[in-house]
Amino acid sequence: MRSDISTAQDTSVRGPALGNTPPAAVRVEERALTFEGFAYHCRIVHQDRPQAEPLVLLGGSSQNRYAWTRHEKWLADHCTTVTVDLPGYGSADFLPAGHGIDFLAANVRHMLDELAMPRVNLVGSCFGGAIAVRFAQRYPDRVAKLGLVGMTKVIPDDYACAVPRWTRMLELGDRAGIAAELVERFMSPAGTGTVRKHQVVSRLLLRQFLAQSEDELRMSVEHNARLMSHDWYRDEPLPSVPSLVFTGEHDTLCTPAMGREVAASLPAAAFTTIKEADHLAPVERMEEFSDLVIRFCTHRPLVGLPYCNRIETLGSAVQRPVVPAPADRSETAPTAR
Repeated sequence: MRSDISTAQDTSVRGPALGNTPPAAVRVEERALTFEGFAYHCRIVHQDRPQAEPLVLLGGSSQNRYAWTRHEKWLADHCTTVTVDLPGYGSADFLPAGHGIDFLAANVRHMLDELAMPRVNLVGSCFGGAIAVRFAQRYPDRVAKLGLVGMTKVIPDDYACAVPRWTRMLELGDRAGIAAELVERFMSPAGTGTVRKHQVVSRLLLRQFLAQSEDELRMSVEHNARLMSHDWYRDEPLPSVPSLVFTGEHDTLCTPAMGREVAASLPAAAFTTIKEADHLAPVERMEEFSDLVIRFCTHRPLVGLPYCNRIETLGSAVQRPVVPAPADRSETAPTAR
């Protein structure tokens, strides 16, 4: 299943830059790599005058490396950007479900070694967020900043209950049935609140599900098995690096409350929601999503952004004021008569 909309392959990244920074030269590179016998592919948009460490984007579920090409015109002028088809996703090799999130996190490390990137800004969306968290736990020295989009510590019960049914529908080739259910799951229902491009994105998402190839369907079945047979989140130490957790204000799949719980588990994190968006905020508000990511990566202020609700400071290491307990007056209070 997908948690975002893939765009058509596009090797052009030129477009209007954020702010008033003059455009800088970029070049696009495609790399074919192999990790433990599995072939995978990454796309690197190089920035020769970067303002921050390289940005690695880990997309959701079956999302491929071209899903971010339309974002590149806002991202590429500020830092080198990397997207990837990890084994089991996109055009990479099929990955048996016995290989879980630990394997995929190790694969990301392998990619960074191959690209000679010792530290990166790591942003993971939905399933990519689970990989990003595991990577940060296992390889903390490799993370400069951590961003999580539409992330939760626990797979929602109703989603987990639906996975066996979806798997059976995929095995039976019921594309129309599962496509309709997945659109309903990923998009916020009518009446939740204003969501930009809701109808357009819903139609695109439905079309994308219906157009899956046999290989993509096979990978989706295996993804579901992987999702349910491995730890999604482990309560293990996370590096004390600047972190940002956010989602759409009307996200009904990974709700803002779930995002706050994720942010609270990090040593120090900012949390916010993007206005007029749901779980597919990176598509519904593409320019605003890109602006928020770049601001975070380049140390620019996040407060007062017209497209975001207020910034909340959360995290396990955040010092909260200690409120003194009321004095015990049981021994000094006069006895009632």
